[in-house]
Amino acid sequence: MAGGWAKDGAVQEQIDASVEDGVARAKGSIPQGESAEFCELCDEPISQARREAIPGVQMCIECQTEQEKKTQSVSAMNRRASKDSLLR
Repeated sequence: MAGGWAKDGAVQEQIDASVEDGVARAKGSIPQGESAEFCELCDEPISQARREAIPGVQMCIECQTEQEKKTQSVSAMNRRASKDSLLR
């Protein structure tokens, strides 16, 4: 139920858009192709088990973890409107 100037289903559309963005972001981050033998950041060897488990992997576990921490803090996006704008 939408109120004010918002059309019916507007909240669900925002939720759906957030989910679609998250899925697209996740699909875009899946490595593809041939795995590297050495990490592209630190040049340490990447274990055979990791290369087999994640085709296309380019970083060792430590560097990948650090990259994900940086990406996670930057990519968070909140599509919800403030309560004030919903009450108008």
